[in-house]
Amino acid sequence: MKDYGHVTVWLDYFNKNLKKSRGRRQGLAKCIFDPTIKELIEAAEAAGFEISETSERARFPRRPYVRSGYVVLPKSGHKTATLNSISKQLIIKRNRQKR
Repeated sequence: MKDYGHVTVWLDYFNKNLKKSRGRRQGLAKCIFDPTIKELIEAAEAAGFEISETSERARFPRRPYVRSGYVVLPKSGHKTATLNSISKQLIIKRNRQKR
């Protein structure tokens, strides 16, 4: 049964290697190359979201041959706004790692 009180955020939404037809939800400027589930969890927490559930062994429906992963967050506004704030944190964290 669908849970309308939570939002599922897949790792593939932020993968710069994917086309939008393969599941990417953000523009290329808001994505990073090959994000990990650990980075997604840290970015969601840094953006101020409380994670309800995670799975790193789940397969994104548009790419069933690759294990991707997701996090489940309580719904707080539009999903696009949630994805934008998480992608900002992903980019910040990835830039800090390069230094």
